[in-house]
Amino acid sequence: MVETATGTDRSAGVTYQSILDEDSRPVPASLRAENPMPAGPTKVPAERYYSKEFHDLEVEKVWKRVWQMACHQDDIPEVGDYHVYEIAHLSFLVVRTAEDEFKAYHNACLHRGRMLKIKDGKRAREFRCAFHGWAWNLDGSLKEVPCHWDFPTVSADTHSLPEISLGRWGGYIFINPDENAEPLEDFLGDLSDQFPTLPYEKRYKTAHVAKILRCNWKIAQEAFSEAYHVITTHPTILESIGDANTQYDVFGNYSRAMSPNFVRSPHVNQEWDPLEDGRLYTKLRHALTGHIYEMGDDGLVHLTDHQGNISKFKPDATWVEGPMTQCAPNMCNWIGGHQLPGGNVVPLAPPPRVPEGKNLREIMAAPVRESLKSVIGEAAENICDAELLDSIYLTVFPNFHPWGSFNQINYRFRPHGDNPEECIMECMYLAPIPEDGNYEPCREVHWLGPDDDWCDAPELGMLAKVFNQDVVNMPEVQRGLKMLKVPEIIFANYGETKPRHFHKLLNEWLEKN
Repeated sequence: MVETATGTDRSAGVTYQSILDEDSRPVPASLRAENPMPAGPTKVPAERYYSKEFHDLEVEKVWKRVWQMACHQDDIPEVGDYHVYEIAHLSFLVVRTAEDEFKAYHNACLHRGRMLKIKDGKRAREFRCAFHGWAWNLDGSLKEVPCHWDFPTVSADTHSLPEISLGRWGGYIFINPDENAEPLEDFLGDLSDQFPTLPYEKRYKTAHVAKILRCNWKIAQEAFSEAYHVITTHPTILESIGDANTQYDVFGNYSRAMSPNFVRSPHVNQEWDPLEDGRLYTKLRHALTGHIYEMGDDGLVHLTDHQGNISKFKPDATWVEGPMTQCAPNMCNWIGGHQLPGGNVVPLAPPPRVPEGKNLREIMAAPVRESLKSVIGEAAENICDAELLDSIYLTVFPNFHPWGSFNQINYRFRPHGDNPEECIMECMYLAPIPEDGNYEPCREVHWLGPDDDWCDAPELGMLAKVFNQDVVNMPEVQRGLKMLKVPEIIFANYGETKPRHFHKLLNEWLEKN
């Protein structure tokens, strides 16, 4: 591995800004902005990830007070459509009350407290409690109370549904249970400036997958907030991502990372011969060690070393036979784990030929740019390589992760009920709305249980395989945090800027009265 000396402030590799200098098109000013976070150290008590007391504190200090993404307008496209948004033990109703109007309420009957709705619904005309029949109009006003004569103190003035603060950004609907909350626009600040070429208002949802994970929501969120883990967790992509070349910035209530793609990781210091018969999911060379991993007919992963010796491992990296008794677990997971439909025969694409006077990124961006012309027209010709290729991922405190430019990924992480050791991870894809305005958004969430495989959601494509590499770490982090002799963890000054920024903001919210 290529390592930099302790105490330097960046990787020895090229900077992201120098990569932008070589772009074939003008680069938006937003990508040129640099705002690094002051150096740490940032140390965090381990109990934040498993303590029920700390979970309860988060509910009181954060989830009951902060702006949070509740749903997308594509989820409730017609008047009367409603969405049940849950966070910890809290539940809220978000409803489309008119063609371009939305409201949110506490999801509880004001009579005896029964939840009004337990799942999403379509074209409601009222919210009627299934216990005693109290009913409210879509605008929250009290509609009917059976035997109203028996409740002389109940009226529309006293018992209309309390409204929750609601705001909209980029097609998303945010709510805030705090009646004294600042406007959403103030909370988000200049977030929209990060998406100059394709604003989120011009995107629609094409996929939505949610999975329950056996770890705290912050463990999962932090794993998707930095590129530092790529070297070990994602060795399959080291040849094509400048992980340690990532630029990190912080802006008010959100942070940003920009990882260049089709740039070899600075950790890779040797070039290996191409695999003539390589397959994308079932036969690959480890970019650092040069060892070849291949799925065998015996159901085992075959590892071939530099001398041609073969060692065999189970998909979970358990040694079976051969001279090598250790291997890269995430290579075994990738090669021998669950596969996408038809994935076992997908060939490994040969290295592209780069003509003189061109660079690899320009070559790889060209077909992406061309494919966008069918959606957004000739404007695609002016889009820079970085916006078409790179992983530009933002975190809006506390748990919303919209990706930048033309990457379709969005994440959300939240507690699974009141269990601090489980969470819900969601991945949504948002694509550009076609020029003709005709599109059919995804309105159903594809739910996966804790023992389901991400490859059971083939709509995610290769990302499902990548997620499997990520989530295998998370239950072990959850367990390991309880075993620390010194009960705290430490984040890197620069490479873990985003989780550092999150904990800075979290501390500020916890300290508020």
